[in-house]
Amino acid sequence: MNEAANKKLYVGSLPYSITEDELRDLFSQFGEIESVRIITDKFTGQSKGFGFVEMANPDDAAKAVEGMNGKQLGGRTLIVNDARPEQKRERTFGGGDRGGRRERSWGGEEGGGFNRERRPRRDH
Repeated sequence: MNEAANKKLYVGSLPYSITEDELRDLFSQFGEIESVRIITDKFTGQSKGFGFVEMANPDDAAKAVEGMNGKQLGGRTLIVNDARPEQKRERTFGGGDRGGRRERSWGGEEGGGFNRERRPRRDH
């Protein structure tokens, strides 16, 4: 892992009410902080209960993990560890396969179920 990745920490199980400033204050006791980001829902703006703190150097990050992992905050037990490297995610628009015609099957290759072609028609 490169040095930059060792400086960035994942902070999970955060109280939903915590702000980035409060998180910064909480971690500043372990050293200089480069950035703080709480992840929020893009539609509601509400915290998702986790975020990232990037320390100025790897030694401070290690001290923060040691000092904060497992600590209680707002009735929740914090999870603090080295953040995994950010992975490129493929951008998708919409909710998956939502458009176009779909082939459906209700019982075998012939379609199964009710079939108008095979049933004699009754006219009244």
